[in-house]
Amino acid sequence: MRSSGDGTAVGGPYPFHSGAADHSPKRPMAVQGSGDATSENSEQIGYRGPTACAAAGITYRQLDYWARTGLVEPSVRAAGGSGTQRLYSFRDVVVLKIVKRFLDTGVSLQNIRTTVQHLRERGFRDLERMTLMSDGATVYECTSPSEVHDLLQGGQGVFGIAVGVVWRDVESALSQLHGERIDTGETLVGHNPADELARRRNRAV
Repeated sequence: MRSSGDGTAVGGPYPFHSGAADHSPKRPMAVQGSGDATSENSEQIGYRGPTACAAAGITYRQLDYWARTGLVEPSVRAAGGSGTQRLYSFRDVVVLKIVKRFLDTGVSLQNIRTTVQHLRERGFRDLERMTLMSDGATVYECTSPSEVHDLLQGGQGVFGIAVGVVWRDVESALSQLHGERIDTGETLVGHNPADELARRRNRAV
């Protein structure tokens, strides 16, 4: 893999293995100053367990088990004892949905753990253009249609997840559900912090 003039990696696709050195370029968790609405929203809003389950298409038992085993932990707020609830970020919910899809296709838990760590190291824009391919034994990252084609031609990729599509599915689902402002704890209808109706309801309580 080599680096192009704009600092992005080319020459993929490449696999990532559990326990192996990751030679992929490290990128920030979020694109600072990008002005991207989703990036801004995800930093301001958290989602409780039932909402995360509904958007990701998983059961609460799965959510709880994955959190307790460290597969997908809530990045906003962990459960800290009686009366506290986990709070998941938008990115967390996207990862939950991807994990569900990989499990459904028989990808090993070890490879899924490695994939989750890889996703957490990527910036928002990296995730939106990424496709994850798997032959059941290895997970590969592709960032262009040509890389997907090369992988399929080599007979390696048998299942693919376009992360951008999952991203938009989750965004659409959460827009119909309630979120919570991280700084104030107020409830929001959908994940739009500018929702005036939610603000009025909170003031009326």
